[in-house]
Amino acid sequence: MLNRTLWGIFMYMKNKIPNITGKVFVYLMLTILFVVTFFPFWNIFVLSLNEAGDSLRGGIMLWPRHFTFESYITVFHNEEIFAAAKVTILRTLTGVPLTLLNIALLAYGLSKKSMPGRKPLTLFFIFTMYFSGGLIPSYMVIKSLHLTDNFWVFILPGLVNVFWMLLVRTYMEGLPPELEESARLDGANDLLIFLRIVLPLCIPVLATITLFSAINHWNSWYDSYIYTNKKQLVTLSAVLVRILNQYQTGNMLSDAQQLAAGAKRIPVSSETIRMTVTVVATLPIIIVYPFLQKYFIKGMMIGAIKG
Repeated sequence: MLNRTLWGIFMYMKNKIPNITGKVFVYLMLTILFVVTFFPFWNIFVLSLNEAGDSLRGGIMLWPRHFTFESYITVFHNEEIFAAAKVTILRTLTGVPLTLLNIALLAYGLSKKSMPGRKPLTLFFIFTMYFSGGLIPSYMVIKSLHLTDNFWVFILPGLVNVFWMLLVRTYMEGLPPELEESARLDGANDLLIFLRIVLPLCIPVLATITLFSAINHWNSWYDSYIYTNKKQLVTLSAVLVRILNQYQTGNMLSDAQQLAAGAKRIPVSSETIRMTVTVVATLPIIIVYPFLQKYFIKGMMIGAIKG
């Protein structure tokens, strides 16, 4: 996503600044911007592959000094992290399709100008974007629905995101009405038109929503903290947050202690485990994005222009 955005900025500036000096300046600025944004994640990845004792000495920038997979072996042998990863994967695989289905159906109905109560319903949904009851009323509603300590607390409250729905609705409103009219002449009903005509044409915007929803489910941790007490329902991001909040060994040791620890060649520490879990939690989304990026920009731009 970052590379795609940077390329868009470059193409715009390329047309605005035709001279060679201007193009060199644009290339230089984009290179600096890329390094500044990419380096922190790369440094986390490098630290996760370095021995813990050696990492305490500092100075690791671009490549591990003492390469090791011990942190990754420790993480993947940790039953809590492995169980949390399964919960997160199941949550994502369940929540994303259901969210897409609900948003697409709602957007399709609200995109029809002939739908009774279309404007009041739209205003009702928009109202919820700006005003909410707050944490305590939300918790009371969740508890009254018997969703606390229940896997579905991760899925049901977030089935409809109003902003995503408006984005899809705007996209659907821009589709040629002649397509539906032709299908109705052939005897197709609303459901058939939705499945056979509207959905295939909405792949770019739906792919965008898929990416948004997948990131939201994968990175979500607060609902796990608030609504669940069972260890079987802890998500990967919740485990990561707890690890990140634990004491940092390097900051609590004196200089002499750090040098002594570095000399012992300790393979794993809380610091390297934090770095490793961060990589493990982030990498799946980075892998998924290239498959959706060609739809992502198109879906966002068309929805914005037609809005």
